[in-house]
Amino acid sequence: MIVIIGTIRIDPRQRAATLAAMQAMIGASRAEPGCRRYGYAEDVLEAGLIHVHEVWDDADSLAVHFASPHIAAWRAQWPALGIHDRNLVRYSADAGTPT
Repeated sequence: MIVIIGTIRIDPRQRAATLAAMQAMIGASRAEPGCRRYGYAEDVLEAGLIHVHEVWDDADSLAVHFASPHIAAWRAQWPALGIHDRNLVRYSADAGTPT
């Protein structure tokens, strides 16, 4: 299992447009084979800080995701939306246990 956790920063003035683009990205990503979880969450204390959380079955599923048309479209929107400071880390994980 592959887990991706991190943050991106958005221009708070572009929040509505960015959330619409994120909704499209999330919907398309969650429909991909091998995607167990895909989400963005706004930080409660810091405007413009978005937390990213993805879980994929395996590296092959993630590779297909990175090559998908919707991720290319998402990345192409970053400059206009003011998305910057992308800081994501990829981890290998087992199935985990509830805490």
